[in-house]
Amino acid sequence: MKIAIASDHAAFALKAELSAWLAAQGHVVTDLGPDSEASVDYPDYGYKLAAHVAEGKAERGVALCGTGLGISMAVNRNPAVRCAVVSEQLSAYFSRDHNDANVIAMGARMIGIEQAKACLTTFLATPFGGDRHVRRVEKLSNPPFARETA
Repeated sequence: MKIAIASDHAAFALKAELSAWLAAQGHVVTDLGPDSEASVDYPDYGYKLAAHVAEGKAERGVALCGTGLGISMAVNRNPAVRCAVVSEQLSAYFSRDHNDANVIAMGARMIGIEQAKACLTTFLATPFGGDRHVRRVEKLSNPPFARETA
């Protein structure tokens, strides 16, 4: 699978570990930065990751920051992307099964490497459940306020 990954400085080490692990699993990993632990702004990397996924350059994305919250907010500004913050496997599962999330966000200060790997394994292995969830997911990309102003 083609997977894009991005972080801020707080999650730089987690990004490096997960990138290597994903590549070892046979995935094609695109690291969108940053390339050091020097302070950066998470929205810049969240927007970059969201664009990469929205443009079809990656099938899935991994967004990382200190808590996972800030970068997920940036990623979710793109209507073609559905990013879920997770810290355990059940949320990772439902983010795919119910919400067809194409990006997972995790916080380096909130989760250890083994739990992050477990969440990512579940996220990548779980298909979208479809059925009753389809119309709900479609509404995420086309909210009422966007329809009213168009």
